[in-house]
Amino acid sequence: MNYRHLYHAGNFGDVLKHVVLSLLLEALRHKETPFCYVETHAGAGRYDLLSEAAQKTGEYRQGIARLWELSPAPEDLAAYLDAVRSVNSMILGAELRFYPGSPRIARFLMRPQDRMVLMELHPEELAGLKAELAGDRQVAIHHQDGYTGLKALLPPKERRGLVLIDPPFERPDEWEQALSGLKLALARWPTGIYAVWYPIKERRSVERWQRRIAQIGTESRIAKALLAELSVYPEDVPQRLNGAGMLIVNPPWHLDERLKGLLPRLAELLAVGERGSTRAQWLVPESATQR
Repeated sequence: MNYRHLYHAGNFGDVLKHVVLSLLLEALRHKETPFCYVETHAGAGRYDLLSEAAQKTGEYRQGIARLWELSPAPEDLAAYLDAVRSVNSMILGAELRFYPGSPRIARFLMRPQDRMVLMELHPEELAGLKAELAGDRQVAIHHQDGYTGLKALLPPKERRGLVLIDPPFERPDEWEQALSGLKLALARWPTGIYAVWYPIKERRSVERWQRRIAQIGTESRIAKALLAELSVYPEDVPQRLNGAGMLIVNPPWHLDERLKGLLPRLAELLAVGERGSTRAQWLVPESATQR
């Protein structure tokens, strides 16, 4: 309950998460039928990069600040950068000051027929989120634990949509909770798209978690699952956030190909010192559940 994302807003982990999020939402927009966006750890919705907290860490300088004036930007970054610029559009000269959280990026890409369901437990983050999206009839905000909310809120009435599971990973049991939350959600809504953000510090713990997810796949609870990873530091300091990843369950068609083209470019732009590393590969191929 002590985690405040303002210290980390706009860093490379946010960039990866929100680029993938924008690609997933763009794919959902290809059909006219409505979709529902659900988020378990919604945060405040918008973050002031000139605040004392953001300036103290300065993490955004190695993240969104490197992409802000990118010209020309890769096509697959367009929707993401447009969403970031939208929350800065009222500033004279369109300078980078605010960074949108996942709810604000999703709201930018939603259509009139779509709906958003957000959960946040931290009181201060919740207050910011409610202020950011006050009066929006397409948005429902719940003050509750996100994992508990998955059981109550899934499946959505739209039967199409995306669930973002984005915990802070500040507790040792967070890996287990993320896995349990995903399993519960899949049991209730097996056809939904799921995206789980995770940190890359010590590689062995990440691989253990991924092996457990792959095992779920062999039990036919996951139809297909894709990994997208970006490391901006060499993975030789286990206490440091060396990289970040996204697990995407039931990804849209061709997402793997788009990520294989985009991630190396992001690594080139965001790496600290030596060029970063990336991975876009199937953890559970579609054929694994058809044997």
